[in-house]
Amino acid sequence: MNRYLAEMHTPVTATEDFVALIPAQWKKVTKLMRAGVIASYSLALDRSKLWVVFSADSETEAMQLLGGLPLTRFMRTELSPLAFHEVGDTRTTQLIMN
Repeated sequence: MNRYLAEMHTPVTATEDFVALIPAQWKKVTKLMRAGVIASYSLALDRSKLWVVFSADSETEAMQLLGGLPLTRFMRTELSPLAFHEVGDTRTTQLIMN
């Protein structure tokens, strides 16, 4: 399994069609994150770019996964294969039993 980074450039002006698809985008992203297909999903503070790290067997599969996201058709996308993708511990609390 390989990792791919999709850098997606969001539209300068969000149309009604774009905004209407945001809930469907979140639903799909949540499903893919729970399945381990999306490793990370980040939006720039100015909302100009979106970064998604996918796990896929090939660049073709990564492009198919990307094409399955509702907002992809509104964005210019660049896909890059990654040598590695590491993240820190994202847990906010730790339960310690004494």
